[in-house]
Amino acid sequence: MARPSGGIEVLEKAKECLEKARTAEELREAQAVVLPLEHGLTLEQVAKVIGRSVRRTSEIRSEFIQRGGPRPEGRSRSGGRHRENLAPEEEAQFLAPFIDEAKAGGILVVSKIKADLDKRLGRAVALASVYNLLHRHGWRKLAPDKLNAKTDVDAQVEWKKNSRKRSPKSTGSGRTRGR
Repeated sequence: MARPSGGIEVLEKAKECLEKARTAEELREAQAVVLPLEHGLTLEQVAKVIGRSVRRTSEIRSEFIQRGGPRPEGRSRSGGRHRENLAPEEEAQFLAPFIDEAKAGGILVVSKIKADLDKRLGRAVALASVYNLLHRHGWRKLAPDKLNAKTDVDAQVEWKKNSRKRSPKSTGSGRTRGR
């Protein structure tokens, strides 16, 4: 015999959600709670009705009951930043001094930003996390082309001016035909 459905304490909130649902996901959440309690449907039957697997239906139902109601406005399950270190506003606040320094003619030193971020979070973060943080706020790594320290630019220019130009006929291997 199946165990009786729980969640009677959130049944009224689920009924309200049925009426006010604006997305299919909100409707499914409410149905996952209301259908077993009001109409005695099994989890398998509810899954078939809402078009989800039995496992996902159980998860949806449990999440709704644990929260005590629907998700807060603007907070969907899919997408978003699930393992964020800082909220977007906190990130902007954290980066503000570095960006101000860069706008005043300085450069962004990623190692310094990483050290400050490690200190702020109280743990070490990957260097890629710092680059991702900068990317989210519109910064990208700009570096000049690599130049050998011993390069003599004047000598290169002079060589280009005075180098022998090759004629189109002399591009072969140097051997002559028909001997």
